[in-house]
Amino acid sequence: MDASTGREARITPDTSVTAVPGPGRASAPALPTSSRDPGHPNRADAAEQARVLADQADRHTLTLESVLAVLRSPRVGDAAARAEAVEIASAALVDLRTSTDRQREVLLEPVAGAFSRLRADLRPLVRFGDLDVQFVEPPATGRALPGDVAHAARAIVRTAVLTLVDEGSAGRVRIQWDCDGRNLLMQLRDDGAGTHDAQDDAMRPIAERVAALAGQMRVDSTPGWGSVLDVTVPLDPPIGSVPSPEDSDLTPRELDVLRLVATGVGNREIADGLGISVNTVKYHVANLLRKHGARTRAELAAHAHAG
Repeated sequence: MDASTGREARITPDTSVTAVPGPGRASAPALPTSSRDPGHPNRADAAEQARVLADQADRHTLTLESVLAVLRSPRVGDAAARAEAVEIASAALVDLRTSTDRQREVLLEPVAGAFSRLRADLRPLVRFGDLDVQFVEPPATGRALPGDVAHAARAIVRTAVLTLVDEGSAGRVRIQWDCDGRNLLMQLRDDGAGTHDAQDDAMRPIAERVAALAGQMRVDSTPGWGSVLDVTVPLDPPIGSVPSPEDSDLTPRELDVLRLVATGVGNREIADGLGISVNTVKYHVANLLRKHGARTRAELAAHAHAG
């Protein structure tokens, strides 16, 4: 509704503006719940809830920054700016309803696809804001990323870009991803004041996210020339970093698959024996590897025999 005329503003969808998940009370995804006593949440539950809240806050902040960038842009007329802002906000509310479920369902995500989704997240801010963001595409043939790594990597970059926007001294930032087969390598380089440090308050939330992924972060700054943020995130959890789950933490189907993996049979034999598809077997094996902190089926079998 146009406050000056009392008439509804006509909205013309612009397909070049990509939806960015934004705030919405009714459609916000529920936080993970624990099967344990709700009055005594464990540390893993609390950490997961904190991560979900932080991710939602990042996405909401990015949406609001995008809307403000549109409304403040001198390159867009008032009517067009209102239409763009409404389109971003409306699409974000719709996307918020499905984004969390979609991210959890993705077992593996091509590195080029994950980077493309990052570009889509940042597109409204890049298009209408004052920050010049340059993207260096990762190799299309790079190893596919586990869904949780791809999701966390995008969140790390979004947080870093929003930090630069809040600081206000940077006019350009360069985002580059690469994959060496074992790690996702991310680099952000800006032309700001060059005062960032890995221990300062602005970088601490990013460092905590990286540490939660058993990754490494380094910040190199040159006063007057800018800062370089290098992040390395392992694609497989380090051995021993994930405690072996109790049998109660595995689903009945996962227990069936684990017992057969321990015998040394392949996915086809497991699928035939359980009456499920090979893809479903692969899904359960991937979950078992993650839950046991194992890198190979042999390590997984060893865990099963030890249990």
